[in-house]
Amino acid sequence: MKLGKVEFCHFLQILALFLCLSGMNQAELSRSRSKPYFQSGRTRTKRSWVWNQFFVLEEYMGTDPLYVGKLHSDVDKGDGSIKYILSGEGASSIFIIDENTGDIHATKRLDREEQAYYTLRAQALDRLTNKPVEPESEFVIKIQDINDNEPKFLDGPYTAGVPEMSPVGTSVVQVTATDADDPTYGNSARVVYSILQGQPYFSVEPKTGVIKTALPNMDREAKDQYLLVIQAKDMVGQNGGLSGTTSVTVTLTDVNDNPPRFPRRSYQYNVPESLPVASVVARIKAADADVGPNAEMEYKIVDGDGLGVFKISVDKDTQEGIIIIQKELDFEAKTSYTLRIEAANMHVDPRFLSLGPFSDMTTVKIIVEDVDEPPVFTSRLYSMVVSEAAKVGTIIGTVAAHDPDASNSPVRYSIDRNTDLERYFNIDANSGVITTAKLLDRETNAVHNITVLAMESQNPAQIGRGYVAITILDINDNAPEFAMEYETTVCENAQPGQVIQKISAIDKDDPPNGHQFYFSLTAEAANNHNFTLQDNKDNTATVLTRRNGFRRQEQSVFYLPIFIVDSGSPSLSSTNTLTIRVCDCDADGIAQTCNAEAYILPAGLSTGALIAILACVLTLLVLVLLIVTMRRRKKEPLIFDEERDIRENIVRYDDEGGGEEDTEAFDMAALRNLNIIRDTKTRRDVTPEIQFLSRPTFKSIPDNVIFREFIWERLKEADVDPCAPPYDSLQTYAFEGNGSVAESLSSLDSISSNSDQNYDYLSDWGPRFKRLADMYGTGPDCLYS
Repeated sequence: MKLGKVEFCHFLQILALFLCLSGMNQAELSRSRSKPYFQSGRTRTKRSWVWNQFFVLEEYMGTDPLYVGKLHSDVDKGDGSIKYILSGEGASSIFIIDENTGDIHATKRLDREEQAYYTLRAQALDRLTNKPVEPESEFVIKIQDINDNEPKFLDGPYTAGVPEMSPVGTSVVQVTATDADDPTYGNSARVVYSILQGQPYFSVEPKTGVIKTALPNMDREAKDQYLLVIQAKDMVGQNGGLSGTTSVTVTLTDVNDNPPRFPRRSYQYNVPESLPVASVVARIKAADADVGPNAEMEYKIVDGDGLGVFKISVDKDTQEGIIIIQKELDFEAKTSYTLRIEAANMHVDPRFLSLGPFSDMTTVKIIVEDVDEPPVFTSRLYSMVVSEAAKVGTIIGTVAAHDPDASNSPVRYSIDRNTDLERYFNIDANSGVITTAKLLDRETNAVHNITVLAMESQNPAQIGRGYVAITILDINDNAPEFAMEYETTVCENAQPGQVIQKISAIDKDDPPNGHQFYFSLTAEAANNHNFTLQDNKDNTATVLTRRNGFRRQEQSVFYLPIFIVDSGSPSLSSTNTLTIRVCDCDADGIAQTCNAEAYILPAGLSTGALIAILACVLTLLVLVLLIVTMRRRKKEPLIFDEERDIRENIVRYDDEGGGEEDTEAFDMAALRNLNIIRDTKTRRDVTPEIQFLSRPTFKSIPDNVIFREFIWERLKEADVDPCAPPYDSLQTYAFEGNGSVAESLSSLDSISSNSDQNYDYLSDWGPRFKRLADMYGTGPDCLYS
């Protein structure tokens, strides 16, 4: 039945094509039965031709223009008096007309997919007058489709996913192909789909393009991706039709169809007993072939003797079970633990419960290894008390620690001095008894927090720490005193019984029941006529005046001794002096000035007079200093004394010396002959000029004798002159003398080629003498060789 319908439709299409070609290719103008008539003026001529559509096949491949049709008017007698013109879409560029015969041809290849029809206008004109003999008429040239376009998948290639284990016929994705040919004419645009690659796993609906699963129980863990090739063919899939293909990548998505399984039935781990709490003991993992949420697991300890010692959690990234210590391990108490651990999927799919329980069990054995542990104190914190009156050596308390290992090594104690910098306490190394090493003061430090170290005798590297808080008990060892420095004033016009100050006291001690102070005047001040003291019984007291008429001229300051006693046992007391100043006050009793000098100055000298006196005194001092200076300058001689040291250089002021190269600045001849006669006397009051002393002749005397005599004479002069500085020092000059054993040490002579001195030994003295060795050595690398 289906095949018969297709053949019938195909027959109808061929019949329609035949009728169009036979009845429309000669679309000529036929004369109307009503004859044309002409009217003058604005009257119109009755149309005398009838139009039909022209059809032309697309994709014409011939070399000659394609004949489309013919135009003819009844007015045309065939004598050439009528010409035809064509206008509109494609006129002259695509379609041309023979103006004599009215034949229309297509000069270019036409494509229906680019333009399906063209609208043109035709007109018949008188060749002589060039006037229309017929009204202009419009006609259409339709492009007749052929099967020249293959189906195309505009959205390809495709990707899709389908859950694994899906039943047969589960829809995966729909593909769609588009054919640019005319869907209203023939089968050129009728497409059917088929699968070229991907069988037998998938199939495709021929008409709709829907891809479906073709096999049941496709397992993602076996193969998770398939590549399909889908074909779309026009002409209803018949031979000669055009086709196009696309690829479809189908991925199997995961479902929870695999239960977790431990690779091993039991595990064993060794851990040291010193492993801190919250440390990771081991990581275990149950294998699950699923991925994503379907592979998420939870672990729990369901049985065993380590339920309270260990716990297990899950690593969200790796899905591992992490076993963690909850309590400290002790090898001496328990050497091993056994745990039963279960791993189960968190998301179970009821469709696959038949595959088995989605959980698994394993056994984990944890072996505790013995380690050498540091000593452990019997208490983490010791609290002790001692009185601040305790003598040195008083026992405060005892700490105790033991070695938790089986060896039970003896323990020695010491105090961490970083916590007892002042060394107030000592501890017995063997017994752990803590005693005082210094006198204690609660007011300086009320609580001492010290750290006691306990180390094994056999392994001193193992050190335990204990913490001791020593509280100092208070005794009454501080007398009360004023709470602050009081600035007390009394007005000159104060009345008897007027309150001028309220005082209080403080005490550094800290009695259990609080402070209670008692105030009174000392015995010598109890009967004074100026002030009195009233104890308020609340640790305060009030100072009152006894009289009126205080005057600053008579007495500007009063000192009132106050006796304060505390309530300690035994009680302590102190005398504190309250300073009271007499002041001039305004009407409101506010002090204005408290200086007694304000009344004294008017009777004495004014400020201007005092300044004048000081100026005179300063002037006299300046005159005395000038006179003394002038007298000292007159005593100095104007010429050089022959006995003065002739070694003084006479140079021009503000002139820089020449250093070692200046041979004229000092005359060595004076040292060689002490009896040279000084002919010229130089005045000290004349501006000095540089004088070059000529070298006088003298007889040769041994150099050592010259120096000895010179020093001896200067020594005798210094001994008899009480004002001369000590002369018992030898000044060194750049002169060694002819008789010197060392001869000259000048570097100027050392570099001479005839020098007998060899300085090569300097290179053996180390890097500090390398520079000297390079300068004076005779080696091949000498600087001056």
